[in-house]
Amino acid sequence: MRVLDGEQVLARIFVGESDKWHRQPLATALVERLRKEGFAGATVFRGVAGFGARSVLHTSHILRLSEDLPILVEVVDTQERIAHLIPILDEMISEGLVTLEKARVIKYAPGRRPLDPPGEKKAGEVGEPLF
Repeated sequence: MRVLDGEQVLARIFVGESDKWHRQPLATALVERLRKEGFAGATVFRGVAGFGARSVLHTSHILRLSEDLPILVEVVDTQERIAHLIPILDEMISEGLVTLEKARVIKYAPGRRPLDPPGEKKAGEVGEPLF
């Protein structure tokens, strides 16, 4: 298991729900690519409303049903891994917004599996004080 703690980088990738990569939803294709490339993890969030550079409002409101809701993909990893992310994004994303910011990782550990013995501690479960 990878260790990820302390100061890291958070990449936020804003795209549209209708964006595609080789006929596959872009967010799905991106997450699959990042997993294959060995990134620490990625999470996809679906927004209920938003607008971007063109100022077109996209909303899930019933009277204005949109098929292009905002999608946010978040990736937290080391600065070196995020530097490797940039060319991947250049390749896969033609429009959208990408931001980078510092993130302090407090805990990065897998959850318990049903077959794990009860009471067994996993690496990273007992952390340092926050401050």
